Amino acid sequence: MQLAKWAHDLAESLLAESLPQRWAHSQRVYSQALTLAPTLGEDAELLAAAAIVHDVGYARAAVDTGQHMIDGARYLRDVVGAGPRLCSVVAFHTSSPWEAAEVGLNEALAEFGPAEPALVDAITYCDLTSSPVGALVDPAERLAEVLDRYGPDHVVFRAVSAARPELLARVARVRQCSFEKEQSRLN
Repeated sequence: MQLAKWAHDLAESLLAESLPQRWAHSQRVYSQALTLAPTLGEDAELLAAAAIVHDVGYARAAVDTGQHMIDGARYLRDVVGAGPRLCSVVAFHTSSPWEAAEVGLNEALAEFGPAEPALVDAITYCDLTSSPVGALVDPAERLAEVLDRYGPDHVVFRAVSAARPELLARVARVRQCSFEKEQSRLN
């Protein structure tokens, strides 16, 4: 758990004081990632690390393009020297490809590709089951909250609206995989 500890300390230093709600959310995303460890095997620690740092792109020190997924991945890569797989999971989490397309950042996102579908599904699941203040939440309710918070004129609203079916499909895939692993363990 060295990578996860390093990521936790980094995220805490960037978010805890200046963005306490974002920090609470990140801690829940991390907790959700830990629940997926039996499903992910060797990638469990990578997901845990990505989960706790997934929103560092909101920190003042990381803001560059204004798209927090890309900004976080660039900060991780360029400032603290994180590995390419960790940066990729952060860059591609949740609605990132749709947001990047909305604001003309497809090339910037491509710096971190290709995405690893299983890890992107997992980080999306963790993100969408965590409320903005760190409570467990239903993914459909979480998406509705995001749309309400941003409103129809905002890029995030447009991106999440377009991405919604795929985001819910990601959650469903993770739940199905976890269910199947648990069933095989019990049999």
